[in-house]
Amino acid sequence: MFSKILIANRGEIAVRIIKTCRRLGIASVVVYSEADADSLAVEMADEAVLIGPPPANQSYLLADKIIAACKQTGAQAVHPGFGFLSENAGFAQRCQDEGIVFIGPNPHAISAMGDKIESKRFAQAAGVSCVPGHIGEIDDAAHAVRISEQIGYPVMIKASAGGGGKGIRVAYSRAEVEEGFPAVRAEAKGAFGDDRIFIEKFITSPRHIEIQVLGDRHGNLVHLFERECSIQRRNQKVIEEAPSPLLDEATRAAMGAQAIALAKAVGYDSAGTVEFVAGQDRSFYFLEMNTRLQVEHPVTELITGLDLVEQMIRVAAGEPLAFTQADLTIRGWAVESRIYAEDPYRGFLPSIGRLVRYSPPPEGGDGVRTIRNDAGVREGDEISVYYDPMISKLCAHAPTRLEAIDAMGAALEDFQIEGVGHNIPFLAAVMDQTRFREGALSTRYIADQFEGGFHGTAPTDFQHDLMMATAAWMQRLQGSRARSSLTAGNGRGFSYPVRDEWVVVIGAFRQRVRLSDEADGLSIERLSDGRVLRLSDVDWRPGLVRFHARLDGAPFTAEVRPAAEGFVISHRAAKARVLVLTPLSAELHDRLPKRAPADTSRQIVSPMPGLLVALEVVEGQTVRSGETVAVIEAMKMQNILRAERDGVIKMVGAKVGDSVAADEVLVEFA
Repeated sequence: MFSKILIANRGEIAVRIIKTCRRLGIASVVVYSEADADSLAVEMADEAVLIGPPPANQSYLLADKIIAACKQTGAQAVHPGFGFLSENAGFAQRCQDEGIVFIGPNPHAISAMGDKIESKRFAQAAGVSCVPGHIGEIDDAAHAVRISEQIGYPVMIKASAGGGGKGIRVAYSRAEVEEGFPAVRAEAKGAFGDDRIFIEKFITSPRHIEIQVLGDRHGNLVHLFERECSIQRRNQKVIEEAPSPLLDEATRAAMGAQAIALAKAVGYDSAGTVEFVAGQDRSFYFLEMNTRLQVEHPVTELITGLDLVEQMIRVAAGEPLAFTQADLTIRGWAVESRIYAEDPYRGFLPSIGRLVRYSPPPEGGDGVRTIRNDAGVREGDEISVYYDPMISKLCAHAPTRLEAIDAMGAALEDFQIEGVGHNIPFLAAVMDQTRFREGALSTRYIADQFEGGFHGTAPTDFQHDLMMATAAWMQRLQGSRARSSLTAGNGRGFSYPVRDEWVVVIGAFRQRVRLSDEADGLSIERLSDGRVLRLSDVDWRPGLVRFHARLDGAPFTAEVRPAAEGFVISHRAAKARVLVLTPLSAELHDRLPKRAPADTSRQIVSPMPGLLVALEVVEGQTVRSGETVAVIEAMKMQNILRAERDGVIKMVGAKVGDSVAADEVLVEFA
């Protein structure tokens, strides 16, 4: 076994690997860029080596610097995590040549499977079912159009060296291929240093299901069952689970057998993932193989009880697998939610900034349910523009799928992040959707369920009640303090009266209530129907945003912020301004004029912080609706901004190369 391992990565996966090294008694070394000098991984590792400026192509992607760090620290092996150099066969070979063990598959397997074009050829030769497509390199956009029209739309344009959802476009027409091909090539070149592209048929309403495989260097191979990864946006996985609600035992066995056959064909060792696109009828086709540890590996660990990082280290050290396929069983159900620094209310565009508040739910289990949070950040850390915007991976495990989903929903309620935009409300909305709970998934799930974008959800009856009860409790507390202060200072020996009746307004919802103190909380009587709600076990103190309590015995966590005449209360994906008014004030509110929103229809603003890499218009130019106006790049992704109306450009507020802020005006129409 190794005595020291270097981790050629950053963020949560570096922290994840350090934790396993600690448990195994192995010293850890991390390399870091200038942007990560104060990171959690650097703090936790036994040693840390600075390798360059923030851009990955000047630090984490430089094999020479990684090798030099190994020699400097005496590390015997390198764990590449995922992304960066994890699927770079040249780097794996370089490690081997330098006498450093690469904790991952052998260079031949990486070369054969990591290249998406070559992997198709190997899969066909191994008898694995493949998606129709063009297996070969593509010269230019015109060549891409010819191939696409031969295959038939829709098609998927994909970087050969791609991964992590980057370098992918789905095109439904010639025009989308002409626009998408150069964009994918540019993303591929920037993210992977390899601009080769291939095209394949895009299966309509598909599911994304992958098989985790694990092999040693003695010829033993097993699969660790499947993960369902169909909930995606921009081809980036958002929610994963294991096992899949689609598969039956026969399909699971067939997919596992094909994954093993492909792995054997290339002499695979270490952990890897064979990805399939599956039809709703359980038909399936080989998509690609990821020759590395997957982001979503925790759900497999939770249902099998294995530590995949440990297994990779043991395999790299030459140990045989300590179990066979017959020893492996599925235990319970696990769900993973990727917490991203992004704004779901703005089309999931990346968000950057400082984590002013970062308070995840407590980890651990109660004997039935388990919560796990893999993170590489702490409160006060900066979410950088240079890297992937994932903050953490929140996982829940329970005996059944619905119990795991409910555990996830509750954990998301308890997760507090401030300072950057985040997708927790969106994730909570999915957990509550009937379609998700029924397991009716596809890679178009987000597009289908949130066709007009994500705008939160309207409060349910239960959420109306909890918002009303929470606001009533806060109002009662404020009134109690005010009375205490006034009574203490009046010097006349009398108390001010307690107001028991209020009108609670939540949008169009209005309820007159009567409040009564109870030993363990507050009762709220709805005067419209006489129903009494009981709020108990309140856990809150001044200065906190999170409000924990039980409503009629059901636990909940809400986010409460003071506002004029009431509060802004959020619960999961529902958010509302809640007014607590006297009956007279309620009548007067009805007479207030409605405020018209500001007219911003003549402006095109940057939807996020980023770099302006292209500007296609000048002052005085006539523009048609749908034409490209500008391209913003952030988090290694390019975002095309289009005109939403015909018009003449009156003002251009930025130039190519400028760093722009969210909501900064780029173009204004006359």
